[in-house]
Amino acid sequence: MATAAFGLEAVIKRELQQLGYDDVTVEDGRLRFEGDARAIARCNLWLRSADRLLLQIGEFEARDFGELFDQTNELPWEQWLTADAEFPVNGRSTKSQLHSVPDCQRIVKKAIVERLKSHYRLDWFEETGPAYPIEVNLLRDRATLTLDTTGAGLHKRGYRTLTSRAPLKETLAAALVQLSYWNETRLLIDPCCGSGTIPIEAAMIGRNMAPGLQRSFISEQWPQINQSVWDDARSEARDLVRDRLDFRLIGTDIDEGAIRLARQHAIAAGVADDVHFQQRPAAELSSSTKFGCLITNPPYGERMGEHDEVVSLYRDIGRFFANLDRWSAYVLTSHPNFTKHFGRKADRRRKLYNARIACTYYQFNGPRPPGRRSNAVGESEM
Repeated sequence: MATAAFGLEAVIKRELQQLGYDDVTVEDGRLRFEGDARAIARCNLWLRSADRLLLQIGEFEARDFGELFDQTNELPWEQWLTADAEFPVNGRSTKSQLHSVPDCQRIVKKAIVERLKSHYRLDWFEETGPAYPIEVNLLRDRATLTLDTTGAGLHKRGYRTLTSRAPLKETLAAALVQLSYWNETRLLIDPCCGSGTIPIEAAMIGRNMAPGLQRSFISEQWPQINQSVWDDARSEARDLVRDRLDFRLIGTDIDEGAIRLARQHAIAAGVADDVHFQQRPAAELSSSTKFGCLITNPPYGERMGEHDEVVSLYRDIGRFFANLDRWSAYVLTSHPNFTKHFGRKADRRRKLYNARIACTYYQFNGPRPPGRRSNAVGESEM
């Protein structure tokens, strides 16, 4: 089960299908599919826009604590949890009679302990071994119990150790690129690149670099998944990396400190030769390239004193785009009057969340270039 931020489910479905997992059930905030140990390794390495990968242990109706305990106790926890396993339990409850999350966590923990006591013939568990984070998620009186195979969220790629103000999550940046017309044969410009996340994620997509190659995952410590499975998945991912892009992607920002961070992050991500970062105000942008994409997450103007500055920035970006009749533009912002200042009506609007801020992803679609290789995720279905 892959978990998703609101509005990104179709993007992640396409990512799963590209990995060969075609039978995907899409729900709000999560996608269910069948897979083995190899799927755990490959999906953790390759999913760009998902939050994390969970392994479902069981699902059942639970309207009281007795039902929750009994049903949890009947699940085959010993198939995954070793005798020394560390298994913290976290929970969520939405529109359910069992609304006390701490009590639900306590009941689930107790039920699992009783099951393991019987199986391992132990009275006490030290929990000094591999970690198996457990979640009990109650939605409309239906409990879903899962193991977290990821650990730190999938947005933590390993290349961004420093951040500029209000950084964009890597998972959302990757989704923005995949929701655009951009592909590796086209120029991409981000005029408000901050610490470089959008151009870096685009370069990784264009070069087919698995986003999880530079990090580890909590399930790598699980004895149920042989190390050879992870080794093979990483070897496969390295073999699939493409050579340099046709165009060097461009990230600009008025903040010199942000540009320094962006360059460091590009080096750490292995795409320093694919992205050019430059300190430059949006008013000075220009391009003679025939086809291209502008993808950006500009300031929203929500802080005191930023309104006039942000309106001017939107107008500058709009003037730049107005001179490029064969380009496409994609802008994520929460500003209610963005299109008024940008100077053009959007061809499409998509509701997304940046952290907890409700935003709109404005899509201004230009013509597709001749011989375009498809990259936009879910064009036919979204």
